[in-house]
Amino acid sequence: MTLGMHSIIRRLQRVLMLLWGLLVAAGLFAECYAYRSGESAHNYFTVFFSLSYEENLPTWYSSSILLICAGLLAAIAIVLRRKEGTVKRHWWILCALFVYVSLDETATIHEHLSGIFHTGGVLYYDWVIPAGIFVLVMGLYFLPFVLSLPPRTRNKFIVAGSIYVGGALLMELPLGWWADNHDTDNLTYALIDILEEGMEILGLSLFLVALAEFLADTLQNPVKKQPAAPPAG
Repeated sequence: MTLGMHSIIRRLQRVLMLLWGLLVAAGLFAECYAYRSGESAHNYFTVFFSLSYEENLPTWYSSSILLICAGLLAAIAIVLRRKEGTVKRHWWILCALFVYVSLDETATIHEHLSGIFHTGGVLYYDWVIPAGIFVLVMGLYFLPFVLSLPPRTRNKFIVAGSIYVGGALLMELPLGWWADNHDTDNLTYALIDILEEGMEILGLSLFLVALAEFLADTLQNPVKKQPAAPPAG
């Protein structure tokens, strides 16, 4: 990667980290304001900035990053196809998954899976059961692909993915336990949710940077020439 491109990627990372920090800080302030002032947690300011609500600023931001990641994945697949004459289908599958998750982020499709198993405690939000199985299957499927990536890209993918899944899936367990035992309309629930959503946005931001870096490297790498076919006869 050239110094100019490296500088652009570093700037992108700083901007994304700044936006992540501002979103988390705004969400935390909104929840604490509602709690300290005694106002309803459903006031406009809290609803617009809270990471616990849907159809607001943090939701739009997360959905946008997911869609941008999908676009970068598609761009990588196209560039690899043109340069190498072939491309692993994993890039396109990841692209489709990110488009779906972007849609789910705003439409909350996964919420319709809740209530199927009628569980409680850490499995109060029981959509995590089919989601956990799906993530495990996808993780095993993509493992050889991830391990085949360049070490720098591979490590960044693993770190970003671990943070995102840790927030989106694993943090639902303590959040569900608290909701089941103490309800959802309280500051502790909001703080757990802020941690969960903050991890999701952080993981997505790191993944976006890793994709941009890999795309830049791919664009600057020389074309791999296919070996010439032996002359007939």
